[in-house]
Amino acid sequence: MGIKTYNPYTPSRRHMTGSDFAEITRTTPEKSLVTSLKKNAGRNNQGKITVRHRGGGSRRKYRIIDFKRTKDGVPATVLGIEYDPNRSANIALICYADGQKAYILAPEGLKTGNKVMNGAEAEVRVGNCMPLSHVPVGTQVHNIELHPGKGGQLARSAGNSAQLMAKEGKYATLRLPSGEMRMVPIICRASIGIVGNGDHNLVNVGKAGRKRHMGIRPTVRGSVMNPNDHPHGGGEGKTGIGRPGPCTPWGKPALGLKTRKKNKQSDKLIIRRKDGKSIK
Repeated sequence: MGIKTYNPYTPSRRHMTGSDFAEITRTTPEKSLVTSLKKNAGRNNQGKITVRHRGGGSRRKYRIIDFKRTKDGVPATVLGIEYDPNRSANIALICYADGQKAYILAPEGLKTGNKVMNGAEAEVRVGNCMPLSHVPVGTQVHNIELHPGKGGQLARSAGNSAQLMAKEGKYATLRLPSGEMRMVPIICRASIGIVGNGDHNLVNVGKAGRKRHMGIRPTVRGSVMNPNDHPHGGGEGKTGIGRPGPCTPWGKPALGLKTRKKNKQSDKLIIRRKDGKSIK
C-alpha cells in the first residue's frame, strides 16, 4: 500500500500524508461479522481513568476477526480486502466452501480470489494457517499463538512478522519483531506471511484534529504544570525537572524502568531479550 500527499492549501496540509488504500477492494463490512463498540475513554469498571489522553474519536464498529483459524481442511476464497478502523492492519473477508464467512488479518500479497486453508494439511503459502510443527524453518509467520487453541497473540500489527528459527522437541524458537528470541509450543498455530499495510508507520498525521478523530486527546508536558499537579512542575520560566530522572505524575520513575516481574514463569521460554541480553 502506498502513501499519498496533499496539496498544501493550509499549513497543516503541507506535510500531511495518508494511505492511498490501493489494496482495499471492499468498502462495506460484512453485517454478520460486525458488532457495536462501546467507548470507555480509558476508564475501568469503576469509572476511574486508568489510561490518560483517551476520549472522543469517530464512531466505529468492531469487526470480529478469526484469530484462532480452527476450521481445518475446508478451503476458503478471499472475497475482498477491507479497511479496519480498530487496527493498523487491513483485514480480508473469506468465504469457506460450506458458505461460512470470516475475517482474517490480510498478509502482504493476499488478493481477492486467492484460496486459503487452515490445518496441518495446508500448503506453506501466504495466508494459510497451520501448526508451527508443519512450518519450514526460516519462514516468516504472523498471528502466532502463545498457548495452543487460544488464538494468535504475537505479530498482528501492520508490517510485522516473526521468523521461525528452529524446532526442537516440544518447542519452536521464534525471532519476534522486537528482536526477542522466544520459544513457543510447537503445536501452536501461526499464519504464513507478513502482515500487510507495512507503510502504516510512514503516515504523517499532520494536525491535532486528526489525532482527535482517532480518539487521542492532548498530552500536556509535566514541566509546564504546577508543582501540585506534577513532580516536574514549578519554577520561574523554563527550568529543569529538578530530579535525577523523569517521573510520572505520581512520582514513580519513568522512561526505562523495568516493570516485568522477577522470576516470571515464562522467563524460561525467553532465550534472548530484545536488548540482546539473555535471561538468566
